[in-house]
Amino acid sequence: MNKILDLTQMARNAKAMTYPMAEASTDQKNQVLHTIATNLAVHREEILQANLCDIHLAKAKGLDPAVIDRLSLQNRLDGIIDDIHAVIALEDPIGQLIEEKVLLNQLQVKKCRTPLGVIGVIYESRPNVTIDVSVLCIKSGNCCILRGGSETMNTNLALVDIIQSSLEKHGLSQDAVQFISDTDRKYVKELLRLDAFVDVIIPRGSQELQRFCCENSIIPVLTGGAGICHLFVDASANLEKSLDVIFNAKISRPTVCNALDTLLVHQEIAAHFVPKVVEALGQNGVHFRLDAKAFSLCPSSFCELAQEQDWDTEWMRLILGIKIVENLDEAIKHIRQHSRGHSDGILTENRDSAEAFVRGVDSAAVYVNASTRFSDGAQLGLGAEVAISTQKLHARGPIGLKELTTSKWVICGDYHVRL
Repeated sequence: MNKILDLTQMARNAKAMTYPMAEASTDQKNQVLHTIATNLAVHREEILQANLCDIHLAKAKGLDPAVIDRLSLQNRLDGIIDDIHAVIALEDPIGQLIEEKVLLNQLQVKKCRTPLGVIGVIYESRPNVTIDVSVLCIKSGNCCILRGGSETMNTNLALVDIIQSSLEKHGLSQDAVQFISDTDRKYVKELLRLDAFVDVIIPRGSQELQRFCCENSIIPVLTGGAGICHLFVDASANLEKSLDVIFNAKISRPTVCNALDTLLVHQEIAAHFVPKVVEALGQNGVHFRLDAKAFSLCPSSFCELAQEQDWDTEWMRLILGIKIVENLDEAIKHIRQHSRGHSDGILTENRDSAEAFVRGVDSAAVYVNASTRFSDGAQLGLGAEVAISTQKLHARGPIGLKELTTSKWVICGDYHVRL
């Protein structure tokens, strides 16, 4: 761990490296990614031992089980390696032509993709973000400065060492991917002020982290990653299939931002369907916060009457809110009031209802007859993701390769002058 960390110099070095990274060939960048994937497999035991050390320290500190689940790489490293190979297989976005035209005066005008530059990423708990961000930044010709949480320091240091050595093996400086190895929070605030060198900040974590970055940064901030996800079960839905989707959305990994938080059920099917949901998910450890109508249907020991704040809670654990609504309009109204614009969906056999829901719900990802757990870069064909953006400018939804680029206008003439 650095005794004295010169963050300004780190950022200056990253800025200088943006030019070699932007000029690196697709083959050179893919070679780096191949080496990272290979070294993750070769050094698997060392990485997992470092990760176990972080897990033991987190348990000793009494950290929330949801945090411990997010920081664990146990049984997840193969998936991370697979995601790297998926990114390698993707088309390099740099230099891609977005649009092209020839004007009446014969000027040739092109708009093409170019890297953002230096990306500062501040994140909590998840060490897989270290790999995801680094891999996507390398492939898209960007540099990054990473600041992970103190609870994953041992794991992150092991991962960054592999990333930096892989860069240098293929002729690129380790300044392309740098890591703030001091846990002092003053460095977060300092990073947010380095607008001379850093082009964008991406916080990935709690609402508190997002808010802190937005309030303290003089660099553009790309926010996202926090969600209150909803599914609405329409009266026409196939209830057996709907139960499978709800089960997956809530239980497959309850500690992530695309897990289901609130289930809305049409009143016509509620008496039959809500008890089925409570029984099926309750047997798998889920506890429930029910509105008064739903609570009257389920006098169970793991059911509680919902409080108003429950509809604004991202549970990140095996808790599910259930509310009975009169119709589609009420479901949409509830989502508009309580969603953070991450991932919301409808389960229905009625095409008109599906289309009305898609039009009426303004979230980064809107689902029809699918689990909210698909809100993930790898699942949606992006190979990996930096975060899920819930804002509307520049990028929205999973931030993959193309979302880490901006545009450059290239205008070619024959010694043209403007008249």
